[in-house]
Amino acid sequence: MEPKLVAKPPEGEHWIHEIKLDGYRAHVVINSPEDIRVFTKSGADWTRKFTGIVEAARELDMENAIFEGQAVVTGANGLPDFSALQRAVHSDPYAMILGAFDIMYLDKLRLSRHRLQSTSRNPVRHH
Repeated sequence: MEPKLVAKPPEGEHWIHEIKLDGYRAHVVINSPEDIRVFTKSGADWTRKFTGIVEAARELDMENAIFEGQAVVTGANGLPDFSALQRAVHSDPYAMILGAFDIMYLDKLRLSRHRLQSTSRNPVRHH
């Protein structure tokens, strides 16, 4: 989708809103707690550059999953700082945090086959 700058977001029950984080798109693939990989939008393996995200994903109660999000570094004001992110990618693999926004696969359930409206109204609960 192409973003459009407007004074305020549209209202009504037929709209779904997402926050856009200024960062790098990342795909996290959990094959097991010992086998977690992080890939960029172009498919580059950045697992070593995102060590903190990998370690956080290891703490999740999931056997296997694939999810997508934006990796960001926050500045002094608490907001995403893209320049800080660009520096951290080359110097601090623990500086990034991930704002996950899409789960495509979760413990043998392929969520990419479900419509957004059905998954948002009836969230899948993992026990």
